[in-house]
Amino acid sequence: MAFYPLQIAGLVLGFLGMVGTLATTLLPQWRVSAFVGSNIIVFERLWEGLWMNCIRQARARLQCKFYSSLLALPPVLETARALMCVAVALSLIALLIGICGMKQVQCTGSNERAKAYLLGTSGVLFILTGIFVLIPVSWTANIIIRDFYNPAVHIGQKRELGAALFLGWASAAVLFIGGGLLCGFCCCNRKKQRYRYPVPGHCVPHTDKRRDMKMPSNTSTSYV
Repeated sequence: MAFYPLQIAGLVLGFLGMVGTLATTLLPQWRVSAFVGSNIIVFERLWEGLWMNCIRQARARLQCKFYSSLLALPPVLETARALMCVAVALSLIALLIGICGMKQVQCTGSNERAKAYLLGTSGVLFILTGIFVLIPVSWTANIIIRDFYNPAVHIGQKRELGAALFLGWASAAVLFIGGGLLCGFCCCNRKKQRYRYPVPGHCVPHTDKRRDMKMPSNTSTSYV
């Protein structure tokens, strides 16, 4: 199958995007405490994630606590949880489908068209995963920035962008690139299959050669 390095690059980027998506989901550094104005106490730092909040003290002591109630969570946090869980599941499914579409894997036999469709499906799922990651990460970042510049919000409640958000943006970009490579491979393979055989030309009408045959002139008829 042609463009084999394109498949490898797409699946490797998809795998990295899946790992980044899982790390973004689990890390607690979505919202970190902001030290602005008179809030200059740096003895402890607050981290808020999708599943827990952590307090990091000055002596490198970290204490984390999972959220006690699921129903008491803000709607934004619940939506972000759901979207990130769907993104992790989609990235895993996309990776498995992409592996089945590889040349060395004999899941579909030697049918190159079926393998190309599997890789194209994997690419579409990777791109969809990137969209599912991008929505909660950008939404959370927008809320953090809006509250940071809102004078009605108390200084102690202001937050800054955490490392998990930047990791989420990077993971979404990697997923888009990997999915685009796999979809591009599928399109190239379809064009190759389409133009593999030449287009038959117009049929030439068959000429009757008997019309060109002439009677021999030296034949004579004898009458008795």
